Amino acid sequence: MRLFVRGLLLLMVIVGAALSAGCAHGTHSDLKASAAMRGQTLPGIDVLERDGFEALKGKRVGLITNHTGRTRDGRSTIDVLHASPDVNLVALFSPEHGIRGTEDKKVDSAKDEATGLPVHSLYGKNRKPSAEMLEGVDVLVFDIQDIGTRFYTYIGTMAKAMEAAKEQGISFVVLDRPNPIGLTKVEGKVAEKDLTGGLTAIYPIPTRHGMTVGELALLFNDHFGIGCDLQVIACDNYTRRMYYDETGLLWVNPSPNMKTLNGAICYPGMGSAEATTQSPGRGTDRPFEMYGAPKIDGVKLAAAMNSHNIPGVYFVPYDFTPTAQYHQFKDELCHGVFAVIYDREAFPSVLAGLHLVQEMYRQIPNDYKALDGYKTLSGSKETWAMLNEQNMTPEAVIAAWQPELDEFLKLRESYLLYK
Repeated sequence: MRLFVRGLLLLMVIVGAALSAGCAHGTHSDLKASAAMRGQTLPGIDVLERDGFEALKGKRVGLITNHTGRTRDGRSTIDVLHASPDVNLVALFSPEHGIRGTEDKKVDSAKDEATGLPVHSLYGKNRKPSAEMLEGVDVLVFDIQDIGTRFYTYIGTMAKAMEAAKEQGISFVVLDRPNPIGLTKVEGKVAEKDLTGGLTAIYPIPTRHGMTVGELALLFNDHFGIGCDLQVIACDNYTRRMYYDETGLLWVNPSPNMKTLNGAICYPGMGSAEATTQSPGRGTDRPFEMYGAPKIDGVKLAAAMNSHNIPGVYFVPYDFTPTAQYHQFKDELCHGVFAVIYDREAFPSVLAGLHLVQEMYRQIPNDYKALDGYKTLSGSKETWAMLNEQNMTPEAVIAAWQPELDEFLKLRESYLLYK
């Protein structure tokens, strides 16, 4: 009976949150002004096709993409470019999770069965296109759906491919896509420079950067000095206040365990807690919305998290069993919490993630530890110590990060494409 009541309560809160999410942010005038545009967003590939593939005519094209590279009506960017008489598609490049987005490990190079084109893996022994891979390529095109978090590896892959394009004297085109979690919120630690260079922290930017991949490409190319011949094909009918469910585009899981928009909204701050000895629900139907471990008391953790009155979210006790391979606590019953977002614009994911790490440590200090990647995901070598050795409040930690975040906000203004 207790499990039934808990499940019913969770269902009621989730349904209420879903109904309110679309109208929980923005003034009435903001919503009215953008209402005509909602559901009509065109990603960069549609704009490119609409404009007759002008940017690619007469060039041999290498395409960096995966299953998320698709038109508004669901056609694969690979198929669209391959079928066009105006485009000479000669090679494909795949990021983490492979060209079809199903792998959760290193990916080998292969051959695309549909087109017969080579597929060069950028998440195996190579993280950057080699000179050999780029032989016979005049322009590299990037079309992958990001989710707005620094440590999601696709933007690191883009940056390294831009570096390769510069080195080989070829041009680079980004087919822009919406940032699913919106472009108005920027939060988290600007990554310390000595933690950068890898795919989960390619440059010193905040955890939640509030930019599209096209805007990031402009920033990377100019401010961080890549200097390649860059063109961004911007989205049409898209504004900074839009979340993904307001674009009219079909949600396609960007990676095997990024299954929901709410999971993506939780990911910048709460997802970084994955690099600790707990599970974010990988292998369940709602990864990154639930967090726990076998020795956690979920009722106690939910009460502790709710006592902080974190805006826009409520935590309920939740038991789950992770099933994804290569991740801790696979097939073990975990006790923890489910994050119910009822106001996504107010919800500070990074603050919530810091509270989660601190509260789990307070409950099981002898069984809860940071893994090697936590400093990179959090952006600082000191985050764990600040929370769990110095016992700083998460609010104080965020306040210490604010000056660098303010500098980034000023910096990014020059590279924004959307109002």
